[in-house]
Amino acid sequence: MGVNISAPYIYVCTRMRVRKAKLLPREEYMRMLNMSVAEITRVIEETEYKQEIDELGTAFKGIDLVEVALSWNLAKEYQKIQEIAPGTLKGFTHAYLRRWDIQNVLTILRGKVQGEKPGKIKEILIPAGSLDKVVLDRLLSEESNDRIIELLKGHRMFPVLAREFPAARESGSFSHMENELYKQFYAEILADAKAGIKGASAFLSYIQLEIDIKNAKTLFRLRVDAQTDEDVRDMFVAGGTLSINDFTSLDSIRDTNEFIDQLKVNFRNESLHALMDELKGQKGSISGIEVRLTRVQLEQMEKMSKRNPFSIHPILVYLEKKKYEVFNLRALARGKESRLPSEKIAEYLVM
Repeated sequence: MGVNISAPYIYVCTRMRVRKAKLLPREEYMRMLNMSVAEITRVIEETEYKQEIDELGTAFKGIDLVEVALSWNLAKEYQKIQEIAPGTLKGFTHAYLRRWDIQNVLTILRGKVQGEKPGKIKEILIPAGSLDKVVLDRLLSEESNDRIIELLKGHRMFPVLAREFPAARESGSFSHMENELYKQFYAEILADAKAGIKGASAFLSYIQLEIDIKNAKTLFRLRVDAQTDEDVRDMFVAGGTLSINDFTSLDSIRDTNEFIDQLKVNFRNESLHALMDELKGQKGSISGIEVRLTRVQLEQMEKMSKRNPFSIHPILVYLEKKKYEVFNLRALARGKESRLPSEKIAEYLVM
């Protein structure tokens, strides 16, 4: 950023740090691991989620109350940040939050296939992207997935949905379509980040980090599940600091130690190196590895944010950490509801 940083940038970036400081610490999650759903709800009610729990407490109970309160709070928070972000930071924030369009549409399509009631699907939607609550309600009210896709004509996702949905319906799996939607999303926001706008280089460095981590997660998933008939090249997202060729050649290394050594050569990142060394001698579950890669990503974001305190970085760090707080609370409540052992639930928490 230049020397003359405007007051609105300073104000918003400072607000993000204040908000981030209010997020739940690790100790709080450790405490919640020993609680029931009712106790977890009471703890949540004493935090930033109080207003939603109070407002929704008459209409919902138990796990449903937790689900809806968390979704409402996250959506409201994201909308608020889009309103207060100044200048070019607003554009980057809007672009970044369009990922929720993909998540919401896929949640609706999957829910319809599984025969879920619209009210149940609605509980976990986060209207934070370009598709607002009104549009999402309209999609939810449709009987068929064909009609839902039809209604999205004119939206930037439509060409991919129209191209991929017939095969997804045929196979009963949305994963290839999901991957194609994210590839398009990243291609678009990389174009935004390379447009030479003020502050775009900070946005670009973060998006490239995210793509690298996403591809690393895919790489580990492929090692666990070698049964894919898809072309491996197709599964990686272009545009990170490592090329798709880098990832496909890593995927071809079958020996675990050799694979990890080569991964370390490609990634110049100390936190990632430490994680790789830990993984060498042990068999980690794929969800455990993904959670740890997410932690590495968040650590890197924190470092970027400290280096660029009045850029898009403090906003992105907060958006991500807030998302994972909701993700953790949801995992805790669902895990307790399903009577999973505490140590199993802890594996899924990003803290």
